[in-house]
Amino acid sequence: MAGRPRPQPEPQPHSPSASTRRRERWLVVLGVALHAVYMLSIFDIYFKSPIVHGMDPVPPRLSAAPAKRLVLLVADGLRADKFFEPDERGRYRAPFLRGVIEEKGRWGVSHARPPTESRPGHVSLIAGFYEDPSAVTKGWKANPVEFDSVFNQSRHTISFGSPDIVPIFCSNLPHSTWDTYPHEYEDFATDASFLDHWSFDQFQGLLNRSFDDIKLRQLLLQDKLVIFLHLLGCDTNGHAHRPYSSIYLNNVKVVDQIAESVYNLMENYFKDNQTAYVFTADHGMSDKGSHGDGHPSNTDTPLVAWGAGIRSPKFLAYTEKPDDGFRFVDDHKHDTPTPQDWALEGFERVDVNQADIAPLMSTLVGLPCPMNSVGSLPTHYLKLNKADEVEAVLANTKQILNQFLRKSQLKQSSSLYFKPFKPLTNYSSVLSQIEDLISERDYDTAMKHSEELRRMALAGLHYFQTYDWFMLMTTITLGYIGWMVNLILHVLQSYTSFPAILLKKALLHPKNTSMKVYIGGCFFMGLSSIILLLEKSPLLYHAYAFMTIFLWTRIVQNFEFLKAVWRESSNVPFKHTLNLLISSVIALFVLEFLVISFFDRKIYTWCFLVLGITGSTYVAFFIQASPVLGIYIWLACWFLSVFTLMPAEIPENNNLVILSGALIILIAVASRWANSNCTTFWLYLTRANKRDSQSSKLYFVQVILVAISSIMVWLSTSHRSQNRELHSLHQLINWSLAGVAMVLPLFSPPSVLSRLTSIFLGFAPPFLLLSIGYEAVFYSAFSMVLIGWIFVESANLYCSEESGSARRRSLVDGSVFGYEERHLQLSDLRIPLLFVILFNVAFFGTGNFASIASFEISSVYRFITVFSPFLMAGLLIFKLFIPFMLVICTFSAVTKIVRIPRLGCYFLVILLSDVMTIHFFFLVRNTGSWMEIGNSISHFGIVSAQVVFVLLLFALTNIYTRDIVVSSRQLTARKVM
Repeated sequence: MAGRPRPQPEPQPHSPSASTRRRERWLVVLGVALHAVYMLSIFDIYFKSPIVHGMDPVPPRLSAAPAKRLVLLVADGLRADKFFEPDERGRYRAPFLRGVIEEKGRWGVSHARPPTESRPGHVSLIAGFYEDPSAVTKGWKANPVEFDSVFNQSRHTISFGSPDIVPIFCSNLPHSTWDTYPHEYEDFATDASFLDHWSFDQFQGLLNRSFDDIKLRQLLLQDKLVIFLHLLGCDTNGHAHRPYSSIYLNNVKVVDQIAESVYNLMENYFKDNQTAYVFTADHGMSDKGSHGDGHPSNTDTPLVAWGAGIRSPKFLAYTEKPDDGFRFVDDHKHDTPTPQDWALEGFERVDVNQADIAPLMSTLVGLPCPMNSVGSLPTHYLKLNKADEVEAVLANTKQILNQFLRKSQLKQSSSLYFKPFKPLTNYSSVLSQIEDLISERDYDTAMKHSEELRRMALAGLHYFQTYDWFMLMTTITLGYIGWMVNLILHVLQSYTSFPAILLKKALLHPKNTSMKVYIGGCFFMGLSSIILLLEKSPLLYHAYAFMTIFLWTRIVQNFEFLKAVWRESSNVPFKHTLNLLISSVIALFVLEFLVISFFDRKIYTWCFLVLGITGSTYVAFFIQASPVLGIYIWLACWFLSVFTLMPAEIPENNNLVILSGALIILIAVASRWANSNCTTFWLYLTRANKRDSQSSKLYFVQVILVAISSIMVWLSTSHRSQNRELHSLHQLINWSLAGVAMVLPLFSPPSVLSRLTSIFLGFAPPFLLLSIGYEAVFYSAFSMVLIGWIFVESANLYCSEESGSARRRSLVDGSVFGYEERHLQLSDLRIPLLFVILFNVAFFGTGNFASIASFEISSVYRFITVFSPFLMAGLLIFKLFIPFMLVICTFSAVTKIVRIPRLGCYFLVILLSDVMTIHFFFLVRNTGSWMEIGNSISHFGIVSAQVVFVLLLFALTNIYTRDIVVSSRQLTARKVM
């Protein structure tokens, strides 16, 4: 007894003060508001429209327009390779247009920029600019801002085609004649080439009517006429039958025949050789029958131009050209070799960016380029003399320069400190120099200067499009960092022993400086508000600045505490500082790993393979627990690692769902057996008193419900497959099983293992009934890992208390919150970190939570088959929430076992999530396919919303976990004696 330390007075149990709870409520409200406001910032940064108004058109000063009229033929969804390559018999699918390439005109590949969709593709062709990123606010369905186009500038436009495309350009155009077929014609079950014939037939009928209609004939005979035929057949057939199908390939021939018919019709009608023809496509088609991304099969489309104003073919011997560094908008090289099977190596190929076609068409009929166009005139297609060629390029340059000047003017008018685009500060002198060179007939030098000025103007447009990025991104990033520092401060002040230590050592001298700090904060808020008002900034800019200033004001208010913490930390042994650095580096590494997992869920396979080995090694050598526990951890982690290798689109396999029901029962039986163990670390998870017969009955009922659910999976599916409807009795039983099963855990014994096993069995019936394949087995594997986490924490605590160090230190060093709750320590960081990992596994274990569409709707067919979108979506989301509920129930149990405050851990979880939020903030994309852009937004939104999402799940699961009792060693020992 001599060596026994003098007993310390046991601290009185108490709850955190009312002021702490009040502060926490305000902190949560602040976090919700901050994440909601900052989530909107991506639309001000990444998704602002590039379109400006107020410029004047710039007509080209040509001696004469190369053509009186233009025919634009767009074969929607036509791939370049399927157009140019021969068929299996060696015959080319487009003999007429191939003859044009070899005898009459020029050809190349038009490179589309993602998103390779119909609306942005046609806007690029006809208006000369790429997808307006602000279209995300309209669900990509429409351009949110009015824009100029070739059709607007024309004297008259005639258009026939799809109801989704033609009205975009013609519905508000008074000088247009147009018509579309009904939406019902777009039938994926038929050969859609008849849609192309419809467009041609309408145009042919219009020409025929003109012989009897004098006004119509006069309209057709005027100059600057544009004719647009939208041919949807290839797109519809590509979606329905794939681009390698005979129907799609035959549609290529149909398109070629229509091009020939239009050419013959026009030449016979006008007989003046004053018509220019442009044939192209808006996008290609992937082998899967889809489009949207930047794959060459989607971005590479054919371009053939011939007729008035177009150069004749130029024969060239092919030579290997070095990479000149130029890239098209789809990142393809400038001089890509032409495939040999196209047999066109001898004819000069002139590739263009898709937006370049708009200024090409405008110049052909002597029109000003569309005022919002960013396309560069491809002069290699035009048959012009040197003077006209330079004038055409100069007009194109001035049109882009006008946009730059307008953006510069708008920004300068609302900026207190304006930063001009320095390379173009002397643009007027460059224009004067070009005009002088043209007067001197030095056309080559004038052309060179015009093209350089155009390139700089395009760079200037990008400069002003991103002008506010640095300010906004800095404000938002400082706001997130300020929020995270506030979280750290709150955790240090409320859930660690730092305040007591600092007061004991007289390092903390409370000073009433709050008022001065807040007055300073208000001053800076007012100053920023005045500056933003003078700059006519949007209201949300004020919110971003206010949030950031407020957060940093709170940090400055706690400056004395931070200074005292720094002094105390600088006096601790280097080993403790090294532990802090190592823990921080490991946490950052894990969080970056989780960021990568959003793009490749297979990474979790490697994660759990490694975790299985390291976890079992730690248990065996550091905790020195039973070897059985180490083997269990190893097997559970490796079992779970399999699921992220499986496809996100879950294949239907009802036998697997039924077998998983048996696996759930087997796990429950093993857990029930473990519940009777009252030795070593098990005493934290079980109660030493005799088993309650009522709990045995409850356990038996829950197992029966799981078994019945497995049977109902088979019965419901079999009946539905035979009768194509859900039996009403089956539907009633399934709803009853799911509802009753989730209520029963509330009546289970409050010991950790009994309650968690009951929760596991309670959510099993609804999850089984909502499962169609391997995700039912994932439920068991995931639960095994969660139970393993409980076992390891219990074993670790038992080992620590055996040594007597951890328990004694926690009682001596600081005050206690509630019954046996201790302060947070650095080693406790592992708990929120593991929670974040497992929470993300629940996101991506069986699919991609970023898109509800990645989950199979047939999951709900055992509850409802009549289409009800809200109920079906609700059931689907509930199924996705079940793994999250298990994670949070386990997390709550772990915090009770190790006796740490759950709310303190919640703030650490939010802190870790926001490290990922900052990363995803910089990963948001405004270019690429709609899916890529949408996923980048959803990734940022998911991690931003965790401050609310996790809190709501805590509130829901608290129903199950609030009365969980963790048996103390001392109490159990007394009962055993």
